[in-house]
Amino acid sequence: MHDAAQGGTGTGAEEGGGEATVILALDPGFNLGAAWVRPDGSLERLALLRAEDADRVELPARGPVLVGDGTGSGELVARLRARGATPVVVDERDTTLIARELYFRDHPPRGLQRLLPPGLRSPPRNLDDYAAYAIALRWLERRR
Repeated sequence: MHDAAQGGTGTGAEEGGGEATVILALDPGFNLGAAWVRPDGSLERLALLRAEDADRVELPARGPVLVGDGTGSGELVARLRARGATPVVVDERDTTLIARELYFRDHPPRGLQRLLPPGLRSPPRNLDDYAAYAIALRWLERRR
């Protein structure tokens, strides 16, 4: 597992009532990207997990659990429901491209990478966690 940012969230299944303290967004697939995001859109924490570790993802104590609608989403939704969560499925179209932008915003290119056009820059790692962040941002934007 890769944790890209520090911070904690509540534990346990989603509870109703009150304002969300944190939003959990998940990008399913071969790897599982996870992003814990505050209601204002700021990032609390990122994680890259193996898909089989989905049952160990820390669920927010109070707040929505979002799942991208791509490959593996049906199985992930079922696993989350078995844990007592009520996942919300979100369109994940183009989140890979948005994930690249978010990654390079947080990790500006250095050296010769700065000279390359953004479309030619290659991130040094998997970006499923940033794709999950993009899913959360999309959901938040549509709620405004």
